[in-house]
Amino acid sequence: MNSKIDPLSHGCDAVVIQTLPLFEMMRMRAATTARRHPVLGFAAPDAASAVRWVNQFTHTHRRLGPDDKEVVSPNNDTVYSNAWLDLSEGPVVIESPEMGDRYWTLGLLDAWTNPFAYVGRRTTGNRPQRTLVHGPAWRGVVPSDVTQTIAAPGDDVWLIGRHLVEDDGDDAARVRETQARMRLVRLNGSDAAMRVDTWMDGRDAGIPPADLYLSIVSAALQRNPPMARECQAWPPAAAALEASLPAVYDRLRTSNQPHDLGGGWAIPVMVKTHWDDDYLTRARIARNFIGALGVEEAMYPTAEVDARGAPLDGSQRYELRFAPGKGLKVGAFWSLTMYRRSDCLFVANPIHRYSIGDRTPGLHHDADGSLALRLQADDPGPGVNWLPAPKGELFYVVLRLYQPHADHLELRYDYPPIQPI
Repeated sequence: MNSKIDPLSHGCDAVVIQTLPLFEMMRMRAATTARRHPVLGFAAPDAASAVRWVNQFTHTHRRLGPDDKEVVSPNNDTVYSNAWLDLSEGPVVIESPEMGDRYWTLGLLDAWTNPFAYVGRRTTGNRPQRTLVHGPAWRGVVPSDVTQTIAAPGDDVWLIGRHLVEDDGDDAARVRETQARMRLVRLNGSDAAMRVDTWMDGRDAGIPPADLYLSIVSAALQRNPPMARECQAWPPAAAALEASLPAVYDRLRTSNQPHDLGGGWAIPVMVKTHWDDDYLTRARIARNFIGALGVEEAMYPTAEVDARGAPLDGSQRYELRFAPGKGLKVGAFWSLTMYRRSDCLFVANPIHRYSIGDRTPGLHHDADGSLALRLQADDPGPGVNWLPAPKGELFYVVLRLYQPHADHLELRYDYPPIQPI
C-alpha cells in the first residue's frame, strides 16, 4: 500500500481508507437527489424506494441553518444548486444564464471527491454558457454552440453550485430567478433527467454496516474506475470490514489535521484538482468536509484549539483579532463559521448567526483599524462582533476564503491565534 495511506493502518483499514470517499459520495448522491421531477413526477411510487432523479438540478433558496443535517460543515454564505450527473447514457449540457457581477461557482467532483473542473465567476465568467460534460467512453461531435467541454473521469459526477446571497429576502429572490434558468439537457435540447437506483438511505450519516459498504463500493467501482494500483485488495472479507469501519471512521474524525499553520490553525483541504495518492487526507475530507472545492476556488483554514493548544470549549470565551493591515486577502469574500464538534453542524443561538465575515451588517472595526471577533456562548453586549458558541460543548471554526490571494495559496499568511479571555 502507498505510504500516504496511514502509518497506523494495515490490511482492511487501508482498504477502507482508500474506498471511503467512494462510499460517502454515493451516500451524498442518495441524500441530495430528488424523488420528484417537476414534470415527470415521482421517480418511484413507493416513498421508501431508493430510486431518484439524476441529471436534474435541485436548488436551495435559503441559507442552511442548524435544522439542516444532511451535509457536515456546511457553509452559511451561499445557497446551493445541486445535481448528480449520470453520464452512462451520453453527455449532459449545463445551461447557465447571465449572472451579473455575483459570485457563483459550479464545482464538478468525480466519485472519488476530486474537484476536477469548474464553471463560474473565477474560471469561465458570468456570461450565459453551455457546458458539455461527457464520460470516458464518449467520442461524439461537440456542437458549435457549446461554450466549453469537460471530460469526466467516470460516469458519476457531483455538480455542486454555490451562489452568494446577501440576505434571505430580495437578494435571495434574485438568485432564485437565475437558478430557475439553469438546465441540464441532452445534445438535442431535451431534458436529461433519468431515474437511477441510489442503493441506500442517504439520510443515515453514521458508520455503515459492512454488507452495505461492500455492496455500494462494489457497484460504484464498476462505474468509476480507481487510479492504477488503487483498490487492488478489494473486496475485503466481511468480518474484517466490520471491525475496520468503526475504527477508521472514528480515527478520521479525531486525527490531527494536515498543513499546520501555527496558532491552532490548519488547512484540511489543499487540493487543486486531484488528490493523487494522498488517500488518508482524501478520506478525512470525505468524512468531515465532503463537497469541498479546490484551493484556487476556496480555502478552509480550520481551528479546533486555542492559542495554548487547548480544545475550543463553549464554556470559555475567546477573541480572534486581525491586526491593522493584516486582514484576510480574497478576490470574492470571506467568513468565519461556528460548528459543534460532536456532529459538525451549526450551533443554534438566539441571534440566528452561524457565521460572521466581511459582509456581516454592522461589523465593527476598532479605532486603529483592527478587527476583533468574539467567540462565546453568552451575549457580550452591543458593539462587539459576536459569533455564538455552543454552551458547554466543544466546537471548531472554519474560515472560508473565496478566491484567495497568493499569500493564502502559498501559505505565507500569518493567521492570528484564537486567544482565551
